[in-house]
Amino acid sequence: MDLFEKLLTNRGPLGSHSHYAHGYFTFPKLEGEIAPRMKFRGKEVLTWSLNNYLGLANHPEVRKADAEAAAEWGMATPMGARIMSGNTNLHEKLEAELADFVKKPDAMLLNFGYQGVVSIIDALVDRHDVIVYDAESHACIIDGVRLHQGKRFVYTHNDMDNLKKQLERATRWTENTGGAILVITEGVFGMSGNLGKLKEIVAMKEQFNFRLFIDDAHGFGTMGATGAGAGEELGVQDGVDIYFSTFAKSMASIGAFVASNEQVVEYLRYNMRSQIFAKSLPMPLVVGALKRLELLRTQPELKSKLWEVVNALQSGLREKGFNIGTTESPVTPVFLNGQIPDATQLTLDLRENYSIFCSIVVYPVVPKDVIMLRLIPTASHTLEDVQETIAAFEKIASKLDKGLYSKSTVTA
Repeated sequence: MDLFEKLLTNRGPLGSHSHYAHGYFTFPKLEGEIAPRMKFRGKEVLTWSLNNYLGLANHPEVRKADAEAAAEWGMATPMGARIMSGNTNLHEKLEAELADFVKKPDAMLLNFGYQGVVSIIDALVDRHDVIVYDAESHACIIDGVRLHQGKRFVYTHNDMDNLKKQLERATRWTENTGGAILVITEGVFGMSGNLGKLKEIVAMKEQFNFRLFIDDAHGFGTMGATGAGAGEELGVQDGVDIYFSTFAKSMASIGAFVASNEQVVEYLRYNMRSQIFAKSLPMPLVVGALKRLELLRTQPELKSKLWEVVNALQSGLREKGFNIGTTESPVTPVFLNGQIPDATQLTLDLRENYSIFCSIVVYPVVPKDVIMLRLIPTASHTLEDVQETIAAFEKIASKLDKGLYSKSTVTA
């Protein structure tokens, strides 16, 4: 078969829906300044789908720092990979400040979060080692695990009894190979919003010999007394051996970092192929990240405002009888019963007639006959936004329960 013919024959689980989904359900275009209210297809909508947790995307100090850095440095500086010609004092300053913020001895900047996680896993383990990872881990973790040439064991999401069984298997295996064990989980799971069982996992180090790597993309800046993440929130930051986060969430930018002890970070600097063979993070992104990190440290009211909105949204939804699962973070899923055609009509109604824009998740990401609407509250939202959204959700839930979405086609 011709390669292109094969691609057109099997377009993949998402691509198979592109003929009707593209531009509306997938690849939608939100236009205007990043804010709770943006334009979608020419109409203003209240938006709950941006990971701009602390509202930094359009913070005046951030915009000023970004603009001044772009004017001073341009996007080309520094040229080359950091290991060759792309290192600067500001890159190293940002690494030191990130390490201090998450209470680790050292940190390393990464160009992208997804690429970074894949490359960290690739650098840490060899074919003699075993990876044990949570079943609901983000796709970047799954792809990193898929590259691993040794054994990998998956444990049921946040199931500590099952993790123990997998660690027992991993221990038996490494006793024969002479390898090591790496446990991987998330600080905050981006779909369900619940936290990884970090306290329980760290406690298992008393019984098993392993190192713990967490992806805390949604926890950095939002969780913990100082915003240092899920480990700080749960009181076990010291037990997290390798800490990762991206700038794409609370920092509202591009880039990422990994933090650990000096020896591990030094090892990663010289062994992460995605960084050794890639251009250095452009200077405006580095300067912008320094400003964002400064605001995380000096303006705790941003996180306080975020949680004011989170608590109002989640408590309001629960009071109205909505199922928001087991979330313990700003991530707010709303679970409804219905099939994919119901989900399509419900989303159209929500966007066109109630001017509410949020992400929709259906099978196979969630079980069949389940519709998940995913809300991301931010410090930029207001309590009035919360009330408007809950009122709209009550109306669409009533229509769904009455079977109206199955019987008719929604129009604007």
